[in-house]
Parts: sequence; structure tokens; C-alpha cells
Amino acid sequence: MRRPVALRLSAATAVAALAAALGAVASTPEASAATGGATGYATQNGGTTGGAGGRTVRATTGTAIHQALCGRASSSTPITIEVEGTVNHGNTSKVSGSSCSTAAGVIELKQISNVTIVGVGGGAVFDQVGIHIRESSNIIIQNVTVRNVKKSGSPTSNGGDAIGMESDVRNVWVDHATLEASGGESEGYDGLFDMKDNTQYVTLSYSILRNSGRGGLIGSSESDRSNGYVTFHHNLYENIDSRTPLLRGGIAHIYNNHYAGLNESGINSRAGARAKVDHNYFEDSKDVLGTFYTDQAGYWQVSGNIFDNVTWSSPGGDTNPAGPDPQSNTTVSIPYAYTLDQASCVPDVVSRTAGANKGLRVSDGNCTPQSPSPTPTDPGTPTPTDPGTPGPGEPTGTNLSLSAGADGSSKASGTSYGNVRDGDPSTYWSPAGATGSVSVKWDSATAVSTARIRETTGAAGRIGTWKLLNADTGAVLASGSGAGTATFPKTSLKKITFEITGSTGTPQVAEFETYAG
Repeated sequence: MRRPVALRLSAATAVAALAAALGAVASTPEASAATGGATGYATQNGGTTGGAGGRTVRATTGTAIHQALCGRASSSTPITIEVEGTVNHGNTSKVSGSSCSTAAGVIELKQISNVTIVGVGGGAVFDQVGIHIRESSNIIIQNVTVRNVKKSGSPTSNGGDAIGMESDVRNVWVDHATLEASGGESEGYDGLFDMKDNTQYVTLSYSILRNSGRGGLIGSSESDRSNGYVTFHHNLYENIDSRTPLLRGGIAHIYNNHYAGLNESGINSRAGARAKVDHNYFEDSKDVLGTFYTDQAGYWQVSGNIFDNVTWSSPGGDTNPAGPDPQSNTTVSIPYAYTLDQASCVPDVVSRTAGANKGLRVSDGNCTPQSPSPTPTDPGTPTPTDPGTPGPGEPTGTNLSLSAGADGSSKASGTSYGNVRDGDPSTYWSPAGATGSVSVKWDSATAVSTARIRETTGAAGRIGTWKLLNADTGAVLASGSGAGTATFPKTSLKKITFEITGSTGTPQVAEFETYAG
């Protein structure tokens, strides 16, 4: 069974209480910058390092992400939040604090800085919950999937944007993300990756954007021209109607992307915008570059692109395609170093590197995927640890549950209360529904100060919020989210109860261990 992340609780310290609420604990005293380091325009204006230099915590819910942000000493205290599991409306609540400004039903990164959110373990999925960045800087989002975020219908989140940035945002790097919808505006969706109202120095790299009416925009109107300095590289745009991106004013560098199935238009440079479009592969698409739906022209510099089965409209009115033989009509100077893959290999190298859960692999510049180095936030599945060998900070001594009895509130078919105290990580108890409780009990009063909950390997991350109760008195000994270890003042009792109050999927508790401490 995979060893759960250790969780330390103490009523005496606010820091430990925060860790309990998160289902998380600092993995290292200092968190490194996201794997491989930022690229493109995110390296400018002082660079983008996210939570480098701060502590690392683990979160399995949207509420836990907000709690991590709100538990910092200040709104600029660096933090890396490792996310595993599915974040949805049911587990994303507003949290208040002096270092945050959050809201329910959306991951709110507002008026903050120096934050990394990275998917780990089995992956991080934001299901119908968007990520909103407002008045913030130095943000990294890596190795996550954001899907089916709606602006109309139910439920709604983030104005229908998978990731949206607005109002004086600086230095954001989104890397190895999968952003997807299930239709266009008529189905309730908006953009996958939007920037407006003075958002600058942004890079989107090694990501997948698909199945949406709108890929994304830079500038919300022809007059919103304060955005720009955005890099798009090694991304896959697939089955998108338009806006890959729509660029109003500002500068964008667009290289080594694969565009497949752009149904109406692609890179839409308008309102004075300038785009450097290098070594991309466009196929099975229409009007992949030009100025569309406006008479306010934009500009482009092109080199090394491949146009495979691309059709072009006739120019006229609000339609000004760059093809069928795209030529440069401006020049764009790029201030950072970069290496171009040949366009002919872009479909292959992007298919092997782009998107969440690809091991954060990148191109070596010669069309060959490679693993980045260093790898401080490894998104791969952790190597299972021998459950009989305590890890650092885990309880030692005799597991008192082995000599106890067990009961509970309900049990799913084929499971048993006794499985949580049999020492066998392959057997388990599950409640009859998403919530429920299981207890261990003794014939006489027993002193306990530590409890450890182990999930089965196949169900890791399903346990959400919980309470640990003294069943003799009903007193709450500890509370939090996620499996792990909880400590509390030594208490003499005959029965202790682990009550699951929230979950994603049906929890599977392999072991409910107790220790005298």
C-alpha cells in the first residue's frame, strides 16, 4: 500500500492545525522552483519562480488549496502546493485570512504572489472549477488538468475560463497543463486560457488545449491593449473553433506548437498586435493566421512553419487571412534565448511531451523528449513504501489497534470493520456511501495520543474531510482532510472513532492505527 503523506496535528500550534486542515505537511524545509524552470517571456521582468524558497504542502481539495494560501504569514510568503485528486465544487469553499482573498467554486489566486500549484501522484483534476488569477504575480501552475468550466448552465465557475488572468497580473508560467471543454459558447463554455486588463510576462508551454469553441484571448476588447509579452510553445491545439490565441495589441511569441482541427480561425492578430510565429505545424485547419472579425489590423512575422491541408478564405471586409502564402509584415525582437525544433517533428515531439501526467518531459531542441533536471516536484506516482517501516516523523511503538475490536456506522458490501485493525494493508473498510465512521475499541481504558489512517493503494486520495472523536465523550480530538497521521494530547478512552465527513469517490481505509505516543 502506498504510504500516505504524514499529517501532524496539534491543538497547541496554528501551523500544525493548518496542516491538519490541508491534509498536508511540509515535504522539505524549502520548496524548489517548478521543475526545469520557466521559459519564454515568463523569464523576463525579474523571472518567474513561484513558491521557490518556501514550504511545500499537499492538498486534495480546493478548500485545502485556499487554506494553504490563507495560512501563510503574508500574501507574498512563498509556498508550493502539491495537489492530488479531483477538485470540484463540492470541495472548494471560500476561506478567509489576511494573506488571501478566496471564493467558493473557483481556485482564487487574488492579490497574492510567489505561489506554485503542481499536480503530483495520480494527478490533479480541476473538474468544472476554473483557476482565476487577479492582481497577482510570480505564479506557476504545472501538471494539472482543468476541464469543463462553464459560464452558463450549472455549475458555473470563473466566467467559463479554464485559466483566466486579469487586472495587473505579472509573471505567470503555466506548464504541462491539459485544458479542455466539451463544446463552445452555446454549450456554456468560454475560453481555455484568457488574459486581459494589463496581464504581462506569461508563458504557456507543453500544454494541451482541446474541444472548445475558444482557445484563449489576450485583451478583452480592441481598446484593451495593455496585455502582452506572452510565449506559447510546444502546445497542442486540437478541435478548437477560434482564438489560438486572439491577440489584441501587445506582443506574442508562438513557436513549435501543433495545431490540428482549427475549425474557423487560428492565430488572430489584430488591433496593432504583433506575433512572431516560428516553426509551428498547422494541419486540417482553416484560416490559421491573420486578422479576423475586425478591420483593426494586426501583424505577424513568420518563419519555418508547415501548413498541411490548410484552407484559406478570400480576403475582404473583416477577413484578412495571412495565406495561402503567409509572408511577414512586421519584425519582432525576442529578448530571451530559445531553441527551435524543426516544424516537421513538432506533431511527434508535442504528442510525447505536452499535457498533464507526461512526466514533465520536454524537447531537447532536436525533436527528442527528455526528462527535465532538477526534478524537485516529481509528478510521477510515488514508489510504494514498506508499510511495516515507519517513515520520517511517523509514529513508532506498538500499534494498539491490533489488540482492539472494531465497529462503525455502516460498511460497503464485501468490507469489514475488522479489516482496519488486522495489520493487512490489502484488506479494508469502506462506508456504505461517501461518508461514514469506523471505530477501534478496547475492553478497558487505553491511553492514546496518535492515530494513523492508511488508505489502500488503489484508493489513495479519496478521503476528504474527517474528524477524530473520543467516542466515550463525543469530544473532537483532531480534524482535517486526507489520510495520514494525527497527534493530540494523550487521552484515556475505551473507543476512538474516525469519521469521514467528505470524500471523492468511495474511501477505502486499510488500517486505523493507534499509538500511545
